[in-house]
Amino acid sequence: MPPAKRKSPAKISSPGPADAPARLPEGFQLITGALSPADQKALLSKINDVILSAPLFQPRMPRTGQPFSVKMTNCGPLGWVSDKERGYRYQPNHLETGHPWPPIPEPLLDLWRAHANCTGLPEACLINHYPAGAKMGSHRDQDEHEPRAPVLSVSLGDEAVFHVGGPKRSDPKVRVTLRSGDVCLLAGPSRFAYHGIDRILPGTSDLIPGGGRINLTLRRVTPFG
Repeated sequence: MPPAKRKSPAKISSPGPADAPARLPEGFQLITGALSPADQKALLSKINDVILSAPLFQPRMPRTGQPFSVKMTNCGPLGWVSDKERGYRYQPNHLETGHPWPPIPEPLLDLWRAHANCTGLPEACLINHYPAGAKMGSHRDQDEHEPRAPVLSVSLGDEAVFHVGGPKRSDPKVRVTLRSGDVCLLAGPSRFAYHGIDRILPGTSDLIPGGGRINLTLRRVTPFG
């Protein structure tokens, strides 16, 4: 089934009056409609191929072993994983199969080249699958060792309410809606901002059979040479 048509071309947007008084952190960008419906469908096909090679698994919190509400996998030279015994980390092999992660699809590398504004390519692409009811608590992406590189995320499928704040958990947060085909970047001063997913809005996209949202997050893990 083809994805819903987008009504406007790609543009960089900011939250509306309902989000006041908080402001988007400096360096954060939301590029709405970055991928056309046809491009979304083509990218989803490539991600499904990745998942066939590197199946989704359920990460667990360090120490407690509490399962995440999302399932995930990775592509690229490195992949982010988490389990009770060893915690958060990057490693070159699938957590369950032990096989190397598949390569990052070229359309994602094209998005990085177009929007990341830095030298070097990403080394990891996290693939998170959010069913209805899933969320992601407020956190900072700080397991990487190249702060000059942004975190670039691509949304596919159902809409999500996303929050982003500042470098402290207590900083005010802005909430924006991420739609299928949107791209957002945490770059510059916002690179280590707290952010997360408050909720998924079921039935807002027909891109993914059965609904849900897939988030693709490109990261540079090691320092640039």
